Amino acid sequence: MSQLKPANARAQRPRTAPSPVREHSVFTLVIDGEIFGLPVASVHTIFRATAVTAVPLGPREVVGLVNLRGNIVTAVSLRRRLGLDDDGPHEGALAIGIEHDRETFALFVDELGDVITVSEDVRIPAPPNFPAARLDLTAAVYRLESRILPVLDLAAILRFTPLAQEAA
Repeated sequence: MSQLKPANARAQRPRTAPSPVREHSVFTLVIDGEIFGLPVASVHTIFRATAVTAVPLGPREVVGLVNLRGNIVTAVSLRRRLGLDDDGPHEGALAIGIEHDRETFALFVDELGDVITVSEDVRIPAPPNFPAARLDLTAAVYRLESRILPVLDLAAILRFTPLAQEAA
């Protein structure tokens, strides 16, 4: 004889809680009037470079070497890395001390912004008019209330083309 189950005794599926929206803290910075983001976890300090020692035959984006709390670190111009003009003096320039792959770098920026929180639900594909060169340096793009925020990809920012390849 078959066993009949009452109608209200349907198989109960375990209810899963909605997955929380992942959020990221992003440090904002300004380069040539454009706002970009960096992951907060990679930012260690903010400082002014008192002296910059040139690196002969180094990549164009490498401004030189600077002293950061007794350590000599590579200084990179985000203006140059983003393909913008950067001919100004770098002594006294605003820099962000970051760590990537267990190395410390100084990223020269024009201005600093705030730390903001972005969530994955406002992440968008890069707009079609986004320059391809910038897209290569961008990890993600987020839609904010009044603008979009490209978050820079530190691995791409710190990947340089040797001068011999640039000349070819």
